[in-house]
Amino acid sequence: MPLGSVLAESGELLRYIYFPTDSIISLLYVMKDGASAEIAVVGNEGVIGVSLFMGGATTPSRAIVQSAGFAYRLIGLRLKEEFERHGQLLHVLLRYTQSLITQMAQTAVCNRHHSVDEQLCRWLLLSLDRLPANQLNMTQELIANMLGVRREGVTAAARKLQDLGVIRYSRGRITVLDRPKLEKLSCECYEVVKKETDRLLGYALRRQGPRARGRRASAREGAAV
Repeated sequence: MPLGSVLAESGELLRYIYFPTDSIISLLYVMKDGASAEIAVVGNEGVIGVSLFMGGATTPSRAIVQSAGFAYRLIGLRLKEEFERHGQLLHVLLRYTQSLITQMAQTAVCNRHHSVDEQLCRWLLLSLDRLPANQLNMTQELIANMLGVRREGVTAAARKLQDLGVIRYSRGRITVLDRPKLEKLSCECYEVVKKETDRLLGYALRRQGPRARGRRASAREGAAV
């Protein structure tokens, strides 16, 4: 799935559910005038298409690939059939939905009360948690669209982080050099989301074991999209 691919459009009937492996998907709310803001970010801890098993067939948000990579795609009908068996999948998906709601709520609070500098730090940390390396490819314009702020604000915030030796930014590639410092500079919103995600989904990742997680992260063929 290349950068910028749209997996679901606002108001569109959903046919598939996606399980990202090494890609990152942004859920955006798009205004009538074209302005947008990210309401959540989804990686290998979650799924795209929650409304399929929550009783709805559409979503008011747009799902767009933020970091290129792969995902498994499943027909929505097959997912609902398995979900209605009331087995382990149901419990895992409901736990994930709770963590997603937490992230959305915390993002709304962060956008209202915290500076662009803090929002950028939170966004970088959430993205890094869903990537196998400490690098991500993202232009400042795209970051501004994700955060719902002016590009000039992102430019100034990124320059501060670079001057502090926290990141290196060049030609659309961001490399995090000092993660502990990045966490200190972030607002409390990142820690809230991370703790809730670990609490709700950590047991599922532990049950898979490192070998299974490695296979999922390295998927390239077969059912990969």
